[in-house]
Amino acid sequence: SDGVELNANLYLPPGYDAERDGKLPCLMWAYPREFKSAGAAGQISSSPFSFVRGSWDRPLFWVLKGYAVFDDPKMPIVGEGDAEPNDTFVEQLRLNAQAAVDCVVDQLGVADPHRICIGGHSYGAYMTANLLAHTDLFRAGICRSGAFNRSLTPFGFQSEDRTYWEATDTYTKMSPFVYAKQLAEKKAPLLLIHGQEDPNPGTFPMQSA
Repeated sequence: SDGVELNANLYLPPGYDAERDGKLPCLMWAYPREFKSAGAAGQISSSPFSFVRGSWDRPLFWVLKGYAVFDDPKMPIVGEGDAEPNDTFVEQLRLNAQAAVDCVVDQLGVADPHRICIGGHSYGAYMTANLLAHTDLFRAGICRSGAFNRSLTPFGFQSEDRTYWEATDTYTKMSPFVYAKQLAEKKAPLLLIHGQEDPNPGTFPMQSA
């Protein structure tokens, strides 16, 4: 709704027939990225002519279980000019997610709005927890190797170069940990998965403990 163009890849079960099969449960798998312009955020980085290659870390196999898979719906966080992208992280994330849901439910008509799951790895896991905390768009969430308390990464993360002490309000607002009570009240299941020997200093396993 803010005018930023978004794109994604939609995969449907073999032989899917909308009239016969109706609306499907849907799994979205995403990863947010920061940009300094709306134009850059709207760029298309993949080709519809490339081969589809399944990978252990992607959700494509769920199409064989009867799911619609909306893979890599773009979740750009834009800060133009002097604006810092993360100062409006939650608000922009909410707009992106609403657009993705509207696309598969209303525009394409393939997804059941009451059976949509959102998931992601690392920063995508962090995004997932935020979306469950701040929206009512999803029935469940899958967080793999995420970081949920930004006070545990006080010297910056992703493209955020301000420290916790320079942008305390932003760090706090962006931390799903702060909204654990709201998450519990919504009763939307949230699966946390984390590698015990995760070597990434930004996503220590204690983040999911």
